[in-house]
Amino acid sequence: MASRTHLELLSPARDADIGIEAVNHGADAVYIGGPGFGARDKAGNSAQDIERLVRHAHRFGSRIFITLNTILRDDELEGARQMAWQMYEAGADALIVQDMGLLELDLPPIQLHASTQTDIRQPEKARFLQDVGFSQMVLARELDLHQIRAIAEQVQEATLEFFVHGALCVAYSGQCFISHAHTGRSANRGSCSQECRLPYTVTDAAGRVVAHDKHVLSVKDNDQSANLEALIDAGIRSFKIEGRYKDMATVKNVTAHYRLLLDAILDRRPELARASAGRCTYTFTPQPEQAYNRGGTDYFVNGRRAVDSGDIGAFDTPKHAGMPVGHAVAVSESHFDVDTGDAAITLNNGDALTWWDRQGELQGVPVNTATHLGGTRWRVAPQQARGLSVHDLKDLRRDTAISRNRDMTWERLLSKPSADRRIAVDITLAQVRMKQSKSTTAAPGKAPAIPSGVAPGACMEDLCETVDALELTLRSEDGVKVSVRAPFTPEPANDAQRAEASTKEQLAKLGNTLYAARRVRWALHQAWFLSAAQLNALRRQAVQALDEARLQALPRLPRAAPLEPPVPYPEDTLSYLANVYNTRAAAFYERHGVKVVGAAYESHEELGEVSLMITKHCVRWSLSLCPKQAKGVTGVQGTVRAEPLVLQHGDDRLTLRFDCRPCEMHVVGAMRKQVLKQLKAEPMTFYRQRPRAAPSAAAPG
Repeated sequence: MASRTHLELLSPARDADIGIEAVNHGADAVYIGGPGFGARDKAGNSAQDIERLVRHAHRFGSRIFITLNTILRDDELEGARQMAWQMYEAGADALIVQDMGLLELDLPPIQLHASTQTDIRQPEKARFLQDVGFSQMVLARELDLHQIRAIAEQVQEATLEFFVHGALCVAYSGQCFISHAHTGRSANRGSCSQECRLPYTVTDAAGRVVAHDKHVLSVKDNDQSANLEALIDAGIRSFKIEGRYKDMATVKNVTAHYRLLLDAILDRRPELARASAGRCTYTFTPQPEQAYNRGGTDYFVNGRRAVDSGDIGAFDTPKHAGMPVGHAVAVSESHFDVDTGDAAITLNNGDALTWWDRQGELQGVPVNTATHLGGTRWRVAPQQARGLSVHDLKDLRRDTAISRNRDMTWERLLSKPSADRRIAVDITLAQVRMKQSKSTTAAPGKAPAIPSGVAPGACMEDLCETVDALELTLRSEDGVKVSVRAPFTPEPANDAQRAEASTKEQLAKLGNTLYAARRVRWALHQAWFLSAAQLNALRRQAVQALDEARLQALPRLPRAAPLEPPVPYPEDTLSYLANVYNTRAAAFYERHGVKVVGAAYESHEELGEVSLMITKHCVRWSLSLCPKQAKGVTGVQGTVRAEPLVLQHGDDRLTLRFDCRPCEMHVVGAMRKQVLKQLKAEPMTFYRQRPRAAPSAAAPG
């Protein structure tokens, strides 16, 4: 059979415990932050925790990827280099990287993956990253299937990865500087302040209000559930779930959801295979909509769609509205009644309920007590501040549609063990002849005497005897095979058929191991009486041997060697958009033919108005003001132009400029003066001088 194409489900983890549960729920790989330099600054983990997660993951053949994906100052490079070695020694399988300066350092022989922050949209850039040594790369979320195929045609050696679920950054990743400009917190350094989720008033060139206090830069959450097979056919091999800040219940739920979807595809298509071993069973039915979400969109995978077919914007609120549970049927001072209309829907103490007010703003309240009144009707006493009544809840009235964004029954279910992942094994019990040392008489409490010159355990011809033995062979689904033997005294069974059945049943009892018996084969000369103690001891020995053999058979992922001589970068000039923040990164690009290297925005060399965000999302399109939407409309065609719009939030004014050829939007603005003032003491300067010494060739001790 031809080699099969392996597909990887890649899950996030805020900490090692969540990572372990991601593996248990079917992840082929987990990405997680190490002690520092990750693009989620509040999701770091110690080397000890990484090592604990690696040990668990590797038992299933799952891999652990470390996020080292911020841009770095010169004074941080040595610390990042040391951390890379620390993660390698902890057993991690890959580093996820944004800063090209790292490629100029003495890194361990660990696989490198290109972060989403490297902004991979063009085949030429993807091919360049492959040729300089990246083994895997996550493509921009804004790409459609045609663009993904074009990249796959150019990238034959590296694995293509794509986000399939979770929050969407409205800007191309790595091309958003608004957080740093307004708050001093850099998204490229793991500390985004999410200015995109704020409400803005939109005005046109004449000052007319187009939209008032709408979250026009906030987009719905990614959901590619319906597109997995199309993505596979386009060339995607790693399917990434966003969410290194997400809680354990969300990671369990969403991982299980995509594991089931991918397994259904794998079961239909024998040319495809899992990237790790083991099949999962769950105590729950995955429901991604239960997790925090802003509504689902498949973004641009199938191209830009008409507004009336479901726009990508989450303009009303960036919050989680939840799932519908019914309507308010009565409102009093101390409580309100909800009719769920479905006997299967139950309300719980501790739930959180939401509704939309008359201004289109999301309102919500936690439930203190929920009392079943019979049928589908429930009485809700909300948690309220002292002195307030239910009548103080804004626009909660009879017939208001009620949703729930926290379901305590669901949370309690996922707070318990909720998955069992087992690796299929084939078991064969055979009868063989084996040599063993002849027993020698020894004094009570002493080991048998060993003749001079004979090593313990050795079997010289005149010191050995041939005896009957049981040989138990285990072969795991990933092709690892072990055999163990133990001598036995043949004793015919009274009931041959029953003896065979009970022996098979005993060998299949794999209990709390990683394994589940797929087939049990009886290959004895005849039916012998075998005690449960004999079989249990043999099985435990075989399982231990299989555990050790599978770990030994799991190779470290090889580091891809860069092509020599160095391949040229697709462009010869780089602006602040390239995020070059240290001299090593500048040296990397110059070595690859770039003649002009601009400094990163965080260096504060761009103080005037610049593009603070570059997005595929277009506010004009979402507000039905795009000239392309007017084509063919009588009396409108030719009168609608892509003139700039203005966003305003408080004292901040941003200009939206529209580049219609690539169908992109630029959010233009300048850095706040107070940001410059508060950060001027920080070493933000980009140093252009060449590094004086080559990086050390020796690994740290």
